[in-house]
Amino acid sequence: MLLLVSGASAVGKSTARMHARHLLDDTFENAELFTLGPIPAVPTIAWRQEQVEVAVVRAIALEAEGKHLLFAGDPVPLGEALAAPSADRIDIAACLLDVDEQAHLARLAQRGEPEELIPLHQGFAAWLRAHATDPGHVTEAITTDAWPEMRWDRWIGRGPGPEWAMTVLDTSRLAPEQVGAEVADWCRRAVAGEAPVFRAAWFKG
Repeated sequence: MLLLVSGASAVGKSTARMHARHLLDDTFENAELFTLGPIPAVPTIAWRQEQVEVAVVRAIALEAEGKHLLFAGDPVPLGEALAAPSADRIDIAACLLDVDEQAHLARLAQRGEPEELIPLHQGFAAWLRAHATDPGHVTEAITTDAWPEMRWDRWIGRGPGPEWAMTVLDTSRLAPEQVGAEVADWCRRAVAGEAPVFRAAWFKG
């Protein structure tokens, strides 16, 4: 299974991955974009989407060994994972790490984010929040300048419904260790079928 942890900047994705990996057994491998290959000087949306396919292919290989891939640390939306060319061959579960506006502003300030970029981070957080329940929400946010191999037809045109579901975790008041524990617990529940999962080739059903 591919276990995607998504979220905007400063919500705790990389930190969650680091803490969660110590709480999961060796049937869970973990990765983020920088572990899958070199990062270009100017990363693009198309490059990110190509790397998502690399993660999907790795998850498929791990599944043959009875293992899973926790893919966390980068702002990869659910829709990109589902549209990766090989995503019809693997079960995919997604967890959105969310944060309230006050906590988000505080974390961005702590990271020293340039003031002019803060509205962009806030806007992307709002988009991810909407994308978690509505696949039709401003789809051009990830389809513009996309990698040509992406299979958007799997979900573009769909509206909100029970078949479009992911776990949302509010990290606003959680310490890093707590977020890691919550993510590890979500991984176990997803593998056990106790959290929303997009089964391989779900879009054909």
